[in-house]
Amino acid sequence: MAREQTSVLNALDVAKTQWYHFTAIVIAGMGFFTDAYDLFSITNVTNLLGRIYYTHPGSDKPGILPPNVSMAVNGVALCGTLAGQVFFGWLGDKLGRKKVYGITLALMVISSLASGLSFRNTPKGVISTLCFFRFWLGFGIGGDYPLSATIMSEYANKKTRGAFIAAVFAMQGFGILVGGIVSLPKQADYVWRIILMFGAVPAAMTFYSRAKMPETARYTALVARNAKQAALDMSKVLQVELQADEPTKSFERASNNSFGLFSKKDIYTAVGWLPAAAEMNAINEVYRVARAQVLIALCGTVPGYWFTVAFIDILGRFFIQLMGFFFMTVFMLALAIPYDHWTKKENRVGFLVMYALTFFFANFGPNATTFIVPAEIFPARLRSTCYGLSAAAGKAGAIVGAFGFLYAAQSKDPKKAKEAGYPPGIGMKNTLIMLAVINFVGMLFTFLVPEAKGKSLEEMSRENEEEEGDDPATTASRTVNPV
Repeated sequence: MAREQTSVLNALDVAKTQWYHFTAIVIAGMGFFTDAYDLFSITNVTNLLGRIYYTHPGSDKPGILPPNVSMAVNGVALCGTLAGQVFFGWLGDKLGRKKVYGITLALMVISSLASGLSFRNTPKGVISTLCFFRFWLGFGIGGDYPLSATIMSEYANKKTRGAFIAAVFAMQGFGILVGGIVSLPKQADYVWRIILMFGAVPAAMTFYSRAKMPETARYTALVARNAKQAALDMSKVLQVELQADEPTKSFERASNNSFGLFSKKDIYTAVGWLPAAAEMNAINEVYRVARAQVLIALCGTVPGYWFTVAFIDILGRFFIQLMGFFFMTVFMLALAIPYDHWTKKENRVGFLVMYALTFFFANFGPNATTFIVPAEIFPARLRSTCYGLSAAAGKAGAIVGAFGFLYAAQSKDPKKAKEAGYPPGIGMKNTLIMLAVINFVGMLFTFLVPEAKGKSLEEMSRENEEEEGDDPATTASRTVNPV
């Protein structure tokens, strides 16, 4: 028998799509816009850092970041993100979504600005301070994952909840796109600092709006145990009168994810999209890489996000994730097996299409669903914590993939690998095959994913069911005479 639910939760589940839904999407989504911008723009920045601080005097070749430095610059924010997902996920269940949400946003603004103001002009000084601030930027970004997803899932109705959560995540695509656009100007002083500091702008713009958002009704009613305040908050949001139902005793007792896996510059150069680094100056290299990044975002990344928004509540989470993994496996193999074919100049357009489709089905697939599902399947009192742990597991995979690909994709030829400062790897072709196998394994694990389409959050977490063995008479007795 289903447990009694408060009227405010029922009202949220059946509410028609209203202006406050879109407001919540924009406010929560701006965090993800900032997240994607900050994490993806570092690709362009590392190219400039190598040229500015690691070019040897008298050398006819542009400098590049040494492997250990490149790993630090690219990986420190990911490590901070992983830590932030776990910490702020836990804190969100302890202090509430709204309060912790503001903390993460402030941390992102301050760290973005500080990253562009990295001290001194020596390689060691700049890289050390940049890594320090990038870690704390990642820490704040990590908190945005569980909190944005949890807030949106707890505000949404059950009919369109998947689309609303996916829309928040889809803002990531615009962040990637803007990250490339900001890097396009061919003339500018201190380009890398400008790129990094711009990340503070969208986060700062939403700070006031986030502060004005009320706490989610599900946290207030189910975790903070204040049904009256939940009804009051949602009455203002829904613009209807709501009366708080006191939950039964048994109800009270029950109420106690990337980013890409490899550097775009490496794959672009490998197939001849970009000329060798020695044939471009520093700003021109950033421009060319950013242009390629914008093209991929427009052709594959952004459309994939919004296809998920359109179809998630029609096709369901399970189908979209299974389909995404399947086509990612197919296109990875299609890139890998005839790899030499794609490196020829006349076949580059075909490579672009295949590469964009891989990104399309990543985002119209597991990249989106692994953001949505954890926000729907855990109980309210643990939702933010468990989401943080789930997201951290995904980020750990991204870290292993990013660093692993960096080394694995190096040429088998020791001479070619040595020129870049990296040890020989297994080559791009074998690395793509390895990624295809990983995608196939992900497809198999999809069969363990529960389907949340059309169900309330309480149905998914079983918070609205009586404990096994309870009957109405026993429940009534507990309500009148609680032990």
